[in-house]
This record gives sequence, C-alpha cells and structure tokens, in this order.
Amino acid sequence: MLSFESDYIQGAHEKILERLVETNREPLSGYGNDKYCESAKEKIRKACGCEEAEIFFLVGGTQTNMVVISSMLRPYEGVVAAQTGHVSVHEAGAIEHSGHKVLTIPGHEGKMDAEELSTYLKAYWDDVNHEHMVFPGMVYISHPTEYGTLYTEAELTAIAKVCGTYQIPLFLDGARLGYGLMSRETDVTLPVIARHCDVFYIGGTKVGALCGEAVVFPKKNMPPHFMTMVKQKGALLAKGRLLGVQFDTLFTDNLYYRISEHAIVMAEKVKDIFREKDKQFFLDSPTNQQFIILEDAEIERLREHVRFDIWEKYDERRTVVRFATSWATTQEDVESLRALIH
Repeated sequence: MLSFESDYIQGAHEKILERLVETNREPLSGYGNDKYCESAKEKIRKACGCEEAEIFFLVGGTQTNMVVISSMLRPYEGVVAAQTGHVSVHEAGAIEHSGHKVLTIPGHEGKMDAEELSTYLKAYWDDVNHEHMVFPGMVYISHPTEYGTLYTEAELTAIAKVCGTYQIPLFLDGARLGYGLMSRETDVTLPVIARHCDVFYIGGTKVGALCGEAVVFPKKNMPPHFMTMVKQKGALLAKGRLLGVQFDTLFTDNLYYRISEHAIVMAEKVKDIFREKDKQFFLDSPTNQQFIILEDAEIERLREHVRFDIWEKYDERRTVVRFATSWATTQEDVESLRALIH
C-alpha cells in the first residue's frame, strides 16, 4: 500500500546498509569506543563548526530526550516546553517517569515564543513560594516542531538569550533536523544551532538511518560521567559501532543533507497536489510534514489506498491529517498519490 504515514516507515539508506555489511566482521571495541564512532564524531564537529563539541550516540528519540533531560537536571527541576512539544504530548510520560516534570507554556504553530518564556520564568522567580514549586531547569524546543514549522535564527537567538539570563540550558530536539536544515525557507544551520544551544541532537532514525541519534554538547559541557548515567538508564548500546558506522556514512559526501533535501523536494510536490485540488492546509509547513484539512468521508476513501497520519479533529465533519515525505519517498509515490487525490 502507498504510504505517507511517517518518515521512519522504511529501513535505511542503501549506502548505510552497504557499510554495515562491509564492516560487519571487523572486531571492534564496544560502547562507542571504536574508529567509526570517532570518525563520525570528527565529521559532525566539522559540520557544526565546533571542534570542542562532545558527542554521544544513542538509539532513538524518546530515549535521547529522556536521557539528556534527566542527566542535566537536578532532582527538583523540570523542563519547560511548548504545550504541543514532543516531550509534552508524545513521549508517554517518559520525562515524568524519570522524575522530572514537563512545565508547559503556549505553543504557536508548534513554536515557543521568547517573550512568553521570559514572562513565565520571571513569574516563577518572583513568586515568593517558588521554593515549594518545581524549578524550571531547562528549556526544550524541537526543530522542526511537531507541526513541521521552523525557528528562525532570530527566534533561536532570542530564546537562547532568555536561557542565558536565567542560566538554564537550551535543548534542541533534532529528530527531524535534516529536513529543517534543508528547507527552502530556513536561515538556521548546524553552526547556528551549535552556537545558540547547550545541547542538541542530530536525528538519524527519521533521516536515513536504521536507528540512532547523535547528541551534541557544543560547549564541552557534557555532564560528568554521562556514559555511566546512560548505562544506568538502560540506554547504552554495547555494539556502539552500529551507530558510528551509520553516522559516519551519513556525514560522508553530504549524504545527510542530500537525502534530506530530497524529502523537501517531494514534500513540495505533495503540497502542490493538494493545492491543485484547493484543499485547505492547517498551517504552512516548510518541511517534510504537510498538514491538510479533509472531509471525514474523503479520509475514509483515501485510507483504502494510502496510509497517512490522523492528527486532530478540525470540526464536526473535518479532520487534520498529516502526509509525511522522507529520504525514501519516490517520484512514483508522489504520482500515485496525485492519481488518488485527483
């Protein structure tokens, strides 16, 4: 069946599979202490324009969010996120399960506003009873957001400035980072992110890898004994080479950027298909996720032939749905979708 359900519905890019097979029988040290992990780290440092960055490879997004947040917060601290943020909605309480509350503020098409963040933090510290409350110890954003929207460099700078004022780290969830970096409407690059964030990760699971996320601490600020805490949380992969080989491949010959750009090209074509039929968009997403408002009856007809994600109810007879392209979406997939929609 045709599928635009998500960006991790296929296995891995062929070049990654080739490298995994080629290196399969090499005896290598475990836990990421191998030459491929080191090579991948060097390539990522160069891409970030940040030679002092410390990098650690983890397996998946939820795992990464939980490990990073819980390892950087004190026991009495929580993380501030937009109400629509991934850690607020779609992590099954993983952050709270680690002992840290998610503190929410309004989201605007998925994004956090720097002034509202500043107001929230000021109100907390002005409250004479704040010692009895959960301390806001970190700010979490995702880029792209849950709605495929992007922060501008100015917006990122403003949020980082607020975090600096209150001396709390800024954490950027980059599960779909490649698609944000290659959007036609962005002025944010990896060096920009490295300059403004205290920690971020480069998503591989949704951008061509079998699995894996590269956590980057750009200011040589990895928490002490981070690997021990990772292992304590059951998140340390013994065969760390599997992640190193994948990221080493993704950051060779600009593969990460090239396959991300492909997804954007396919997303623009999907967007055109719905525009041609005068379908209403829920918002204007410049990345690989497109949100369209469809009649419920039309949704049922389409679901017989194509998979897509049901997002949220729009009104009594219409629903917001998501069509996502990826590194693996083909022109044939798009043309088949066009035939269905038309």
